[in-house]
Amino acid sequence: MSEVKCLWPAGAALGEGPLWSPGEGALYWVDIKSPALHRYRLADGDTTSWVMPERIGWVIERDNGEGLVAGFKDRGFVFLTPGTMAVEVIGQPEPDYPDNRFNDAKADAQGRIWAGTMDDNEREASGCLYRLDPDLDWHRVDKGYVVSNGPALSPDESVMYHTDTVEGTIYSFDLSSDGRLNGKRVFAKIPEGDGYPDGMTCDADGGLWVAHWGGWRISRFRPNGELDRVIEMPVGQVTSCAFGGDNLDRLFVTSASVGLSDQELEDQPLAGALFEIDPGVTGLAPGRFGG
Repeated sequence: MSEVKCLWPAGAALGEGPLWSPGEGALYWVDIKSPALHRYRLADGDTTSWVMPERIGWVIERDNGEGLVAGFKDRGFVFLTPGTMAVEVIGQPEPDYPDNRFNDAKADAQGRIWAGTMDDNEREASGCLYRLDPDLDWHRVDKGYVVSNGPALSPDESVMYHTDTVEGTIYSFDLSSDGRLNGKRVFAKIPEGDGYPDGMTCDADGGLWVAHWGGWRISRFRPNGELDRVIEMPVGQVTSCAFGGDNLDRLFVTSASVGLSDQELEDQPLAGALFEIDPGVTGLAPGRFGG
């Protein structure tokens, strides 16, 4: 069994969006509901946090080296400047859905961002999946999610995975080089009792690693949808995962403490922490936004 190591007992309300930064040798991650951006530096364990002006779902590095792109609840797609964390608005794709917010995102090798939205109250199927292109135009490519989660890309980027957390379903799509999605189909259905599929990432062999909200686990699925293995976690609300380290052979896992009772928090003292797992495989280099 893979050893689970706590790197940072941050007590995040809703830890999410882990992102490996090769240039900084650090892992970025966010706390959505106590809005903050966190950075954990691997060389010395240094931790830094920046309070954000509103709920933040994710960050992705820019290919030009000029900081980050982020998904904000109210302002939508934004640029973040390192150091000052100054905000420059790109655009809000959902001005008619004020209760929606961004929840998760990934960048592909073409420099595009794939980002899902959701009803912040987790009731309405108002969430959508968007593609933000390097020219700063965005396109709605799927809809009908209460809690959208995931996106993850296969090693050759011919397949995209995206999750409807409330339905407990992971979908796969055929992804063409021009950014079109086709052939939506069920990739895996998470059984009752195993929690709900949350954030995901692919390894270099095509395995899909899935965090289970309420499931106390991380699972790996083979490309054909078969469950390969399960890694038990010391917390129930496991939210997302990302590969990192110099050789992309370390798996970082985020978690949440939101909604837990006093007794549950006592039973899960590491809820909201950042963890590391030795996955036994290597991951894929994170994509960067081309705009």
